[in-house]
Amino acid sequence: MDNNKFFSEMERYEIININDGDKYSFLGNNDVAIDEEGNLKLLLLNNSKNSFSLFSKNDFFEVSWDCVKKIGSKTIIIDMEREYNK
Repeated sequence: MDNNKFFSEMERYEIININDGDKYSFLGNNDVAIDEEGNLKLLLLNNSKNSFSLFSKNDFFEVSWDCVKKIGSKTIIIDMEREYNK
């Protein structure tokens, strides 16, 4: 169980794309898709440039879990091409 992480801990991890340095806020401000067996399949990242707005529409895009390269102590590093997230 040493390698396991709880979502309640990870929701405060910041998501950073290693290709362009873009930050996608914290995991708790985004979402994940989980398959029937409980495996993580997708990150659903909020594409909004505003961190908070009552009137803005949330625009999410999918990032395959294969793009996750490293989960650190406070960050999730993804490797995603710019064209991929459009």
